[in-house]
Amino acid sequence: MITSAQMRAARALLGIDQKTLAARAGVSVPTIQRMEASDGNVRGVVGSLVRVVEALEGLGVELIGDQAPSQGTGRGVRLKAPPDTAPEESSTTD
Repeated sequence: MITSAQMRAARALLGIDQKTLAARAGVSVPTIQRMEASDGNVRGVVGSLVRVVEALEGLGVELIGDQAPSQGTGRGVRLKAPPDTAPEESSTTD
């Protein structure tokens, strides 16, 4: 649904701290801290996660899923897939 990195980035783009997000979402600060400390996708009570996502969206953040197009028109940042680190083989012959 949302990754911990997306959650931290969303807060940074909005310029809000964990306490503000917790208040807007109606969850506790430790809940936000646990969500943001997750590896990969945020883990937690589904209802709490939904409230956090709704709060972020209500504050103006568009959360974009993997391989999903952006529907928004404002400025933003999106992670690209990491570049291939394997060297390319030459297809030319001498």
